[in-house]
Amino acid sequence: MSFAGRLEAELEQFRKDGVYKRLNYLEAPQAARTKMQGRGEVVILSSNNYLGLCNEPAVVAAGKHALDQFGAGTGSVRFICGTFTIHRELEQALARFVGCESSLTYVSCWNANEGLCPTLLGEQDIVISDQLNHASIIDSIRLAKTITKCQTAVYRHSDMADLRDKLRAAKDARLKLIFTDGVFSMEGDIARLPDIVALAHEHDAIVAVDDSHATGVLGRSGRGSAEHYGMLGQVDIITSTLGKALGGAAGGFTAGPAVLVDYLTQRSRPQLFSNALPPTVAASALAAVGYLERHPALVTRLHEHARYFRERLIALGFNPLPGETPIVPVILGETAQAIRMSELLLDEGVFVTGFGYPVVPQGHARIRCQLSASHTRDDLDFALSAFKMVGTKLGLI
Repeated sequence: MSFAGRLEAELEQFRKDGVYKRLNYLEAPQAARTKMQGRGEVVILSSNNYLGLCNEPAVVAAGKHALDQFGAGTGSVRFICGTFTIHRELEQALARFVGCESSLTYVSCWNANEGLCPTLLGEQDIVISDQLNHASIIDSIRLAKTITKCQTAVYRHSDMADLRDKLRAAKDARLKLIFTDGVFSMEGDIARLPDIVALAHEHDAIVAVDDSHATGVLGRSGRGSAEHYGMLGQVDIITSTLGKALGGAAGGFTAGPAVLVDYLTQRSRPQLFSNALPPTVAASALAAVGYLERHPALVTRLHEHARYFRERLIALGFNPLPGETPIVPVILGETAQAIRMSELLLDEGVFVTGFGYPVVPQGHARIRCQLSASHTRDDLDFALSAFKMVGTKLGLI
């Protein structure tokens, strides 16, 4: 069978199994409601636009101004062609916002994670990772293991006893790096950061937290999982994204001590061999940070929406995973069932995505609802009505 023929045969099997993913095309900005091609207006429950800043006029205007001031892009790597001042401004703002000394931006948080482990870890070092960490952390660790031959270990999800055992087993490692998500994107639960940091101090380790689903979401003013626990400034390394709550465009960053950022600037391959963040994105993200700092009530509104939606789902007879974040997963079991439910919800005007294997383990497929500060109570009630209708039709409630 030819290469193309083999791929087509596998794709056809995806269709037969009911796990084939179809793209939906939007004709308007990400918002609480948007216009979908062929569907008309839909309520969005599947976006990382947690604060509704994707289409905030001040954020959009900042990107437009930067396009005029700096042009379409950087044209090359920062140390080769020069670094725009907007990148420096953004990095200073991000470091201040997440409680770190310095930060360095990348074109995505995937690149930020990818640039961390292979740069810092060698054969004498070990990285210890939560079992449910995001794919970008997993691939960063795989890359480091392949390139630098570092040691690796995985601890059971949020199991501090298992993490302690892994740290004890690694007592002779030169550098022990604990890497965890701040908010686990498919579960919606929060890392046990105080316990993790305490264990790190006990075993002379350092902690890296990917706060992509926590930045702009957790803490009184949205500064992330560290603020949520009253621990700003106590996490060694924070990676996060600009593609979710902070404007939703693209980009990521690594924050930590100034010496770490300087070292990454010198040695991190995604930084050394890739164009910098487009200045339009840097400017819109900077505006998003400033907007959030001036409007912390957005975070309060976001969590009010999440509590209301979760409580009403339970009242309808659904069993969403417990939690306190705006990620509300409804476990269905099989991938085909999750995809079928998402299709039926879309027929009712609610855009929410079904996730299955390999994004989540076999048998744990789900509808993942994500709330936004930009939703209104009418938006949420409209979506809940659709859940009731579809859930009844599928025999789920």
